[in-house]
Amino acid sequence: MGSEWQLAEKPTIQTLKDMGYTVVTKAEHEALRDGENQVLFRPHLVDAIKRLNGLSDEDAQAAYVDLISKNDNEEWLGILRGNYSRKVQGQTEHKTIKLIDFLKPENNTFTVTNQLYVKAEKSRIPDIVVYINGIPVVVIEAKSPINAKDKTGEAFDQIKQYERDIPRLFFSNCFNILTDGTNCLYGTTGSPSKFYGSWGDPWPRSEKDFSNELDKGLWSLLEPSRLLDLIAHFIVFEQAEVGKIKKICRYQQFRAVNKIVNRVVEGKHRKGLVWHTQGSGKSLTMVFAALKLKTHLTEASPELANPNLMVLTDRIDLDDQISGTFKACGLPNPVSVGSVADLHALIGSGIDGITALSTIFKFQGSKSPIANSQNWIVMVDECHRTQEKDLGAYLRATMPEARFFGFTGTPIKKSDQDTYKNFGIVGEGYLDKYGIDDAVADGATVPIYYTGRKTDWHIDEAKIDILFDQWFADLPDDKLEELKKRGVTFADLVKHPRRIELIAFDIWTHFKEYAAPDGYKAQIVAIDREAVILYKRALDAVIADDLIKQGMSPDDAQKAATLKSACVYSRSQEDDKPSEDDHVADIRKGLMAHYLDRDAEKLVKQAFGKKGAAPDFLIVCDKLLTGFDAPIESVMYLDKPLKEHTLLQAIARTNRVADANKKNGLIVDYIGVSQNLDQALSSYRSDDVQNAMVDLDNLRSQLKAAHAAVMKMMKGLKRGTSDLKAEYDAFVDMLKTEDQWFAYRTVAREFISIYAALSPDKSVLDYTKDLKWVASFLRYATQVFEKKEAFDQKEYSKKIREMLEEHLDATGLSVTVKLRSITDPDFWQDFEVEGKPETDLQAAAIRKGTELRKTVYERLDENPHQYGKFSQRLKELLEKMDDAQLSWADKLRMAEDLAKDLEAEAKAHEGSDMSPEAYGIMKVLETYQPEDMASENLAEIAVSLEGIYRDTPPMWHEKTELRKNLRQQVRQKLHEASFGNLKLVSEEVEEFALKAFAK
Repeated sequence: MGSEWQLAEKPTIQTLKDMGYTVVTKAEHEALRDGENQVLFRPHLVDAIKRLNGLSDEDAQAAYVDLISKNDNEEWLGILRGNYSRKVQGQTEHKTIKLIDFLKPENNTFTVTNQLYVKAEKSRIPDIVVYINGIPVVVIEAKSPINAKDKTGEAFDQIKQYERDIPRLFFSNCFNILTDGTNCLYGTTGSPSKFYGSWGDPWPRSEKDFSNELDKGLWSLLEPSRLLDLIAHFIVFEQAEVGKIKKICRYQQFRAVNKIVNRVVEGKHRKGLVWHTQGSGKSLTMVFAALKLKTHLTEASPELANPNLMVLTDRIDLDDQISGTFKACGLPNPVSVGSVADLHALIGSGIDGITALSTIFKFQGSKSPIANSQNWIVMVDECHRTQEKDLGAYLRATMPEARFFGFTGTPIKKSDQDTYKNFGIVGEGYLDKYGIDDAVADGATVPIYYTGRKTDWHIDEAKIDILFDQWFADLPDDKLEELKKRGVTFADLVKHPRRIELIAFDIWTHFKEYAAPDGYKAQIVAIDREAVILYKRALDAVIADDLIKQGMSPDDAQKAATLKSACVYSRSQEDDKPSEDDHVADIRKGLMAHYLDRDAEKLVKQAFGKKGAAPDFLIVCDKLLTGFDAPIESVMYLDKPLKEHTLLQAIARTNRVADANKKNGLIVDYIGVSQNLDQALSSYRSDDVQNAMVDLDNLRSQLKAAHAAVMKMMKGLKRGTSDLKAEYDAFVDMLKTEDQWFAYRTVAREFISIYAALSPDKSVLDYTKDLKWVASFLRYATQVFEKKEAFDQKEYSKKIREMLEEHLDATGLSVTVKLRSITDPDFWQDFEVEGKPETDLQAAAIRKGTELRKTVYERLDENPHQYGKFSQRLKELLEKMDDAQLSWADKLRMAEDLAKDLEAEAKAHEGSDMSPEAYGIMKVLETYQPEDMASENLAEIAVSLEGIYRDTPPMWHEKTELRKNLRQQVRQKLHEASFGNLKLVSEEVEEFALKAFAK
């Protein structure tokens, strides 16, 4: 067996065996399954159904047959949790049937097996599968190497391939694990690789209890009682614009929720304080807490018999956010409280089992205690703010015996004794803490950097009077006197028109270079509502002027510039009043013109969150500095003196994880907050906030160190010659082994990542030449060592990609590293071997292997039924590439044969009088073709099914009812032709149609 078995599979199975799992050998698979295309272990499942429900063998067998037909992942999660019933002998009503005993892990059969052959159109053999009572719940893929921050490896590709090719194994799947025997990453069914993560804290055990990361990760995720807890309470399907997204908890969410539940069950204390830093999934933590407190499948306690649950916020937008999350995740019957009267009617009803969502303001003035407050569990979001204006006192007067758990996204101030007193236990501090450094280290958030931008109009508060005399010297005497009479303010200086014009120009210049190339967006934080309008006008003018210089007409430029930004602020009753002061009247006119009501604001926020949609800027002063979650925001231009919670909450708008290009958030400070950062955050414990914002100088130092690490590995390599490819070949020879290549790739990526995060900072210029060499080498060497396309290029920011493309073209390397499509006539030139030196043949063979890998994967994605047969041939070709016994000319001939057969398959429809789409549908149908059906009949059915989808109206794929109707038409045709598996076949035909016809 290979290294993967020795280093990853074998130790994984042994660890699970040590935890009490029974190992099912490959020899036992046949006896446990109804066929190689089935994945349930029938004897285990039937036995569990009989034992756990007291059913006869006949009823258990019937339930098994029913469960085989279940093919929806969300439905299966409900079934595992006990939401499954059917008719049984001797009962007129449906009986709820348990498949798992969550309360007693020992009543279940936990098994693990490896090399499970699953037969399909494209049969696959996953490395390891974890079963509970004969149901596959976790797939483990063992590959080398795996890195928590590098998610482009073979293991991720393999899991995606399994999910596509043997979907039956993933109907009941809860999550997947990837391991190389050292690292251990997990993610939900269907989850993109970027959402896979490691399990950090094995609470309630400690790190030192485990000898390595593999044992820690496997115990944290698969120890029987913990696995049951995860399945029961820590997986949700959240409805989003793009459809339902399956989510599983991270370790801090699991830890915090179980601490809360343990505290409720123990009954000793009736409160607790949770700090989970902003962007780390606090809202989802509250969802998981609600799910476990309400369903408590793994807990049997009178304290959890039928509790009432209330989730409180102190802002309408946070209430909307929490309510939306709860409802999107399908929490049991959440009730959004609409008014004070509704609240009191609900909590005074005496009914138990309620889940209520409300703002704390609805408790204002309430002093009468309700009758059953001891049965309420209250979770308060941003709990530090609820201690203001006696709101917390009213809440406790109304629910004096309730349990209170406070959540906050920012640390609690040292001086905030009320929050500690009302939510914390003496001497405990936080019940659970997940701080800024924790989130960044885990990749749950990106770090936030800051840089100060001094203009000629920089404000020094110590010289406010001198600056005023200088800046406002041109004002008419009466205006000057009027301003002096009412007193010169800091805001007067901040809002000086010339200063705002200069900053607006600087913002647009910086934004174009820093954020815009990658489609990211920004907030501008102004000092007040008047400044919002001033910035809007100045930015519109700057952008319009720039667009005119690029050749746009003045009218079009003005319209385009206006759409680039939107203002979000609260209305004042003064806004529509007339004023004799021209300036005041003008500002009020602007406030009326740019105000967005609630619906309009919602639409703007949604558009802001989408790449390529206007606006690119949100100009704000108070709103959207808290509770606004937009991962696309990468930079905040700060022109308002913020401190404490307001500062921490505001800057965190930039810390959300977006895509691979977003390495950090950036605060561009025009007001001087960063100069006095210690003072602005002095009310917190220094350990809690020391890395809330990191000086860009720190990143510059990191770039220097990362560059040095790369250069150290390249020591002795002669560079700067006229032959870049020869330099690359020489370095490939220096690296020699894959291990050395992976080590180099890691340090090189770090160097490129930091460079991209800093650019366009002038500090990067010293490293640009080396960056071009290194990044282009990665592209070349990935083909040499891994026989695949370098994913790095896709992850680089657009500004880096464009620079590298220019470099490749200028050096002539583009011919060597750029991949061609099989449909490109030049693709076939590489196969000519006569008269070519061995080095050219080697380069051509490596390139062909890479290009064919890409082509096969793309066509498999288009139609696995048609192109599945090429998968094994590709694997054999790539293995032969490393065979020293074969010449490079022979390897090229093998690649040519595969390419020709791929092209022949793509043109196979031409001799059938069928369109490519009808032919593709026929290949889907062949998998399920009734034995007695003639080929010409199959072709006829395929043509009729193609007609169903070809004649659909535009955007049919976005209309749920229409898609359902089309599937019904397909099923009818299939039924008439005596096909079985109608639901499965119609869904596969639809999947093909979505790729072929949903344009």
